[in-house]
Amino acid sequence: MLLLAKLCGILTLVWFYLTAKNNNAPVLNWSIIGLIGYWLTWWLSKMLIVVPLAEVVAKHSVSEFLLTQSPVVVSVLVCVFIRKKLLASLAQ
Repeated sequence: MLLLAKLCGILTLVWFYLTAKNNNAPVLNWSIIGLIGYWLTWWLSKMLIVVPLAEVVAKHSVSEFLLTQSPVVVSVLVCVFIRKKLLASLAQ
């Protein structure tokens, strides 16, 4: 189940690295900010969304799979906003 989360975490790291490299920004700082933002959001959304709703959905169903993957979607969306904020701070 966590394969998608790990893959997206690695892709987020690469995404922030390449964005920083293309914009002549501190590569290591951006990569760490993106990775921490992803994993912190993933953990928080898992604790606040998945754990309370886990008992509501039936075991071994499509809804359970979608519920367990929702932290990945939330984390990627937060990383989009983090990246936009970092790019906006560069333009100033």
